Amino acid sequence: MRTLCASTLIGEFFVIALAGLVAMKDPDLTMTTVWTVSGIAMFLCVVLCGLVTRPGGIQLGWALQLGLIASGFFVPTMFFMGAIFTALWWASIHFGRKIDEAKVRFAAQASTEAGAGAS
Repeated sequence: MRTLCASTLIGEFFVIALAGLVAMKDPDLTMTTVWTVSGIAMFLCVVLCGLVTRPGGIQLGWALQLGLIASGFFVPTMFFMGAIFTALWWASIHFGRKIDEAKVRFAAQASTEAGAGAS
């Protein structure tokens, strides 16, 4: 699960950076505001890559997804991109857990086969 979620978060990192460039063209937003918000979001993406398997990591990831969608109020394309990455986040969690469960099953099966072969 960690690999899939981290891959999604790194993709979001780059999308947030590009959205920051687009947001700079908005005359109502200052460059300081845009890069402070974008920088915090990008930092959270990187930090969450390491926290995804810890308690609360998945929930923080969901909060980041909601923030990404909400950024569409400033950069309208982000409504679409936020929805796409939210779907990717869900898929990363869902299929990542299935992969982790399969790894455990295969490891248990391999250890029982190794134990039976040694007898």
